[in-house]
Amino acid sequence: MSLKDQFGKDVLLTGWGHSRFGKLSEETLESLIVQVATEAIGNAGIEPGQIDEIYLGQFNSGMMPLAFPSSLALQVSDQLANVPSTRVENACASGSAAFQQGTKSLLAGTAKTVLVIGAEKMTHAGADVVGAALLGADYDMAGKASTTGFTGLFAEVAKHYGKRYGDSNGKLGDVLGTIAAKNHRNGVDNPYAQLRKDLGEEFCRTVSDKNPMVADPLRRTDCSPVSDGAAAVVLSVAPTGGATAPVRLAGFGQANDFFPAERRDPTEFAATRASWQRALGMAGVGLEELDFAEVHDCFTIAELLMYEAMGLAERGQGARALEEGWVFKDGKLPVNVSGGLKAKGHPVGATGVSQHVIAAMQLTGTAGDMQLANPRRAAVQNMGGVGIANYVSVLEAL
Repeated sequence: MSLKDQFGKDVLLTGWGHSRFGKLSEETLESLIVQVATEAIGNAGIEPGQIDEIYLGQFNSGMMPLAFPSSLALQVSDQLANVPSTRVENACASGSAAFQQGTKSLLAGTAKTVLVIGAEKMTHAGADVVGAALLGADYDMAGKASTTGFTGLFAEVAKHYGKRYGDSNGKLGDVLGTIAAKNHRNGVDNPYAQLRKDLGEEFCRTVSDKNPMVADPLRRTDCSPVSDGAAAVVLSVAPTGGATAPVRLAGFGQANDFFPAERRDPTEFAATRASWQRALGMAGVGLEELDFAEVHDCFTIAELLMYEAMGLAERGQGARALEEGWVFKDGKLPVNVSGGLKAKGHPVGATGVSQHVIAAMQLTGTAGDMQLANPRRAAVQNMGGVGIANYVSVLEAL
């Protein structure tokens, strides 16, 4: 069983584009959208006029005055005049939400070719503005003052995890430092990444002037940076004769958890687990059949919990994935070969689309220095809030 078996048609990633991530002062939201959309359309080998529908993933939440950007992609070409275009927002999962909306248009038969874009401009806004915007994705903290922002929320998750499963002699901090060091090391090979420096485990594990504690136990190296950037992908029901072979969407899943923190187990990420099960179930594959995964490591504790939510390790045993070398580039399931959000950057609305693009590059052998040895199947996981809105895709090479 796969998506094609279930719905009777293919959903293919036939072209993609990706900007550099980081502090892009010379770029506007419009210029980033136009750049990646133009690249994706060209890579797919189609004309702009062949696009039936556009979905734009963007969070914003007050970080930019322009709150109605859905038609910016039409700036690519006059051929896009009158093409339906919709902004999709689901916090840090806005990009994957847009991707799934585009997928559903294809499956519904209302479109044959869809352009999906994820974009965000953040670095121009002050830390207080960005912090308040991100806290708008939390039921309990929205509109309230906070000195630690979303870092504080994930720090509480880390504290609950340590209390439940044991954190003798700061072992959890060392585990999180290893995740950070892994992703920084991987980010060196990613030309799109914001932070391209191998910091080493010792630096990432140690609190210092250059790596201060942001919200105990999370240090600066445990947190993804504020970023600008964009990515785009063309979805089609058939190959389009593009620059590379297309990539098939084999399965997808979405699950939302309850919004109030009191209604969630802070260490279980139950809806995240459900989204994994739904995507793998639709694709008809097990975790052991994946060659790599790009997951939502907004904070290192999130990646640790992802090892458990996806079923790579038992609850409370996520550290095994590191100790056994499973998630490193040469392991049985490399995780975040791109550097993840931690090193690549996290322009909120762009992240989910970026993850799909990076996975497509790997599956078509076009990932450059990031390239793994002949991967055939991958998973992408993206979430909004503290495990609230959860999306997983399973992609495979043709």
